[in-house]
Amino acid sequence: MIGLCSHRENEKLARTDERFRTAFNALLDYCGTLKRGDELPSELALARHLEVSRTVVRSALDRLRDEGIIAWMGRNKSLLRTPKKSDRLVVQSDQISQEELERQFLDWILRFDVPPGTSLNVTELARKFRVPAYGLQEFLASLSRFSLVSRRPRGGWELVGFTLDYALELSDFRLMLELNAVSHLIALPDDHAIWKRLAELADEHRRLAEDIDERYHDFSGLDERFHTAIGGVVRNRFVAEFQKVITLIFHYHYQWDKTDERERNLAAIGEHLRLIEALQARDEAAATSAARDHLLTSKQTLVSSLRSHALA
Repeated sequence: MIGLCSHRENEKLARTDERFRTAFNALLDYCGTLKRGDELPSELALARHLEVSRTVVRSALDRLRDEGIIAWMGRNKSLLRTPKKSDRLVVQSDQISQEELERQFLDWILRFDVPPGTSLNVTELARKFRVPAYGLQEFLASLSRFSLVSRRPRGGWELVGFTLDYALELSDFRLMLELNAVSHLIALPDDHAIWKRLAELADEHRRLAEDIDERYHDFSGLDERFHTAIGGVVRNRFVAEFQKVITLIFHYHYQWDKTDERERNLAAIGEHLRLIEALQARDEAAATSAARDHLLTSKQTLVSSLRSHALA
């Protein structure tokens, strides 16, 4: 029992230290925006800005004072010197990135068939994905923008879904963007990197088709890489943001419907190859037709998924 308590205490201290280090570095960044002699905000304001507790803020302020970066008398806090790079604290490097967290989270849902309405235990998931609990909280909050998760009335998080109207509007917008990308891609010169990438993707599709019985779950990741490559030829910040929505919805949500998943994924591989061949032939009419047909199938799959789970 003593050993177990010690282990739990060590985990708690490690998480606290990690949160402190991250908050301290963020506070250094904030101080870097000030001039010598400028006043710092209240502890409460800093806690809100850093999204941590006032206890963590006070600890960070204590260190800033000890390092001679700020003067702190009562409620008055002022900058004594500009922070240096050497003032920063090392944060554990074994944590996964935000992008990797998103990938693992979506992959976990896809492969283990987590149904809508599932309660998400932040403590358990944080341990599973090797991230601090507050980091996972922030990640789930970001997903809530797309209605993928929601807060429970009494606290915690729940996996939810999308409305039919939302799915239809998103599908129509996706069609406009991808057809525009097809037109851009066709006009690119022979030495553009996209042509080599399309050849690589074609090989990946053929290999997956050969092993479809064992690897049909892997189509979701390939689907993402394929559409990201096509959409990536358009240099537009709004398109880039939309690709994130595509990942969150079309490469995760429509997979809720496991009915005939192998057959559907094999058919989608064929649709992708048809589009790649039309693009490589520089046949814009054929490529546009192939893209329309494939995105219509994807739209129907998404709608079917919503209906099968009584979400539409």
